[in-house]
Amino acid sequence: MTYNEEDYLQLSGIQHFAFCPRQWALIYIEQQWKENIYTYMGQELHEKAHAAGAEKRGDVIVTRAVPLASKTLGLYGVADVVEFHRTDGPGVKLDRRAGRWLPLPVEYKLGSPKPTNCDKLQLCAQAICLEEQFNVTINIGYIYYGRPRRRLEVELDRSLRNETYAVAEAMHAAFAVGKTPKAEVTKSCAKCSLVDVCVPHLFERRPVQRYLRSALTKGSWGDGIEEAP
Repeated sequence: MTYNEEDYLQLSGIQHFAFCPRQWALIYIEQQWKENIYTYMGQELHEKAHAAGAEKRGDVIVTRAVPLASKTLGLYGVADVVEFHRTDGPGVKLDRRAGRWLPLPVEYKLGSPKPTNCDKLQLCAQAICLEEQFNVTINIGYIYYGRPRRRLEVELDRSLRNETYAVAEAMHAAFAVGKTPKAEVTKSCAKCSLVDVCVPHLFERRPVQRYLRSALTKGSWGDGIEEAP
């Protein structure tokens, strides 16, 4: 399956969608956005990654803020960093550079590795874009996490690729419907910059008995309720 350019969605959205479909819909469908300390620090990290410009480190050329697009994912965006590694195998020719070079994506994240694949899906989508643009096969990529300040190597295997395509397809389907899903309350909600817009606890289901106990404890049923003598 291929997408027309006018139907492309933002590549960075795949991480939001995999992390929380409601968060993604608030940002990309409803155009809602609010900053907090975490988004500010993340933006600062990305700006530093983009600002340094290209450089050569031995057999590695580091390029920054690289435009990306994929017709099979229907996504476009910008890679924080793409490293071109000199290779004896298949690679690309670069202007004024001898030999062949293999592009590897490097995504920068503020926090630490997550228990889900949401960050890896964004990295894999970037690799698929690079594969289409340079006609190469990319087997690994890297995520640099700012909190432990270390780089994680990610294997871009068939399972992760299949999940990336599936999530991208679901994202396109959700965008076509144009409806924001209900919230699923998790402990991550408290750190989300959109928590006041999302108001996730309005969707939280509580057992009736627990609600009644809470209401009676808080006296929310009015001043006329008194305990029996």
